[in-house]
Amino acid sequence: MKRKCLLAGILAATLLVGCGAPNTANAQSGGSDITSAESSENSGLAEASADGGNLSEAISDASEEASSETPAEAVYDQALKDLCSDYFTLGVGINGSDLFNQCLNIPEYMELSKKHFNSVTMSNLMKSCYILDQFGSQENLKNGNNEPALSFDSIDPTLKWCQENGMKMRGHTLVWHTQAPEWFFREGYTDDGAYVDKKTMLARMESYIKQLMTHVQDEYPGVIYCWDVVNEAVDPESADPDSYFKCRTKCGDAPNPWFETIGQDYVEMAFTYARKYSADDVLLFYNDYNTYQAPKTEGIYNLCSHLKEKGLIDGIGMQGYWGITYPSIDEIKRAMTRFSELDVQIHVTELSIGVDEETDAQFEKQANAYAKVFQMFHDMDTEAGGPANITNVTVFGLVDHYREGDQTNTRLFDKNYEPKPAFKKVYEVMENYK
Repeated sequence: MKRKCLLAGILAATLLVGCGAPNTANAQSGGSDITSAESSENSGLAEASADGGNLSEAISDASEEASSETPAEAVYDQALKDLCSDYFTLGVGINGSDLFNQCLNIPEYMELSKKHFNSVTMSNLMKSCYILDQFGSQENLKNGNNEPALSFDSIDPTLKWCQENGMKMRGHTLVWHTQAPEWFFREGYTDDGAYVDKKTMLARMESYIKQLMTHVQDEYPGVIYCWDVVNEAVDPESADPDSYFKCRTKCGDAPNPWFETIGQDYVEMAFTYARKYSADDVLLFYNDYNTYQAPKTEGIYNLCSHLKEKGLIDGIGMQGYWGITYPSIDEIKRAMTRFSELDVQIHVTELSIGVDEETDAQFEKQANAYAKVFQMFHDMDTEAGGPANITNVTVFGLVDHYREGDQTNTRLFDKNYEPKPAFKKVYEVMENYK
């Protein structure tokens, strides 16, 4: 930029001397057309050379000074959430597996999250294994109360932080076969009891959903704006052959305890209870991974179509555990387009694009992959004329290796809280649309 300004001043003087008035033929480019600007400078230099003398020396000095300068670094000073605001909110995962190693204890993590994001998701501590209280549940039984006991110690600190900092939260998750303690499904709330019957399990499910939602809405009103009501219930590989949506029957090699105790109805009943106890402005989502795989796409579509007919669902969460080379953009677009036929909101809930090796070359490929998916999110969104009402995109973590032992390298910032190439590419993509 400095070189252009110096040369522009010299050339203007040249043209005034030679023509009596400045040449404005290239002024419309405003410096954006590099070819035109270079052509103009070359033309001026030829005229100056014909005049000779001190002017030629001045141009030479200016060129020498410019060539010694290094190009200025691009500035990424705007909040990423603001660049996305015309299309979707931008979320980040609050990681941690206990109260001591969670990101809430890292001021740099939370400040950077607050700057660039307007939605958070607790990646672990809101799952049922952290909230259900086995001893308290057994005490309830002794006192003639069949309801499970809940403890909110794992979620209250982050909910309070959100409340104090004006941050919204995705509730994740109410009903999931993984990280649900086995004793919750068994007689006497014991580890080795028999599975309870359907009626008993439905009562436990309803009580759990009611207690959790009521606590959050009473103590932190307005913080949780949506819930992943049911997580990962569609599984073509272990599907019940009689299930219209390919309901999961297995949890790895073990049975899916929700299916074992209730059957495929557990999904609809979870949404029924969630709708019953949720505040009017809280949205209900079904969330799953590998949503781009055709058999799973159709299973999810059939399930959510049924729930939509009953007025029980507002959106579908598409987990983004993707790689540098997979899935193809077209595969994601096909699934997103299919879900959009249901006229529901779409959230990309757990965006994580990793690398096999932490090299500059791999991080550049990661950056290009992130850029492609964010470009696709923009193009697919209804605000840009696409078919999908994308209202949130959440990256499932902020910095790589945020604590000792964390091996994740999927995030937009490095362990020193510096922007990775992925952040810069996403920034540049979304900056085009502000």
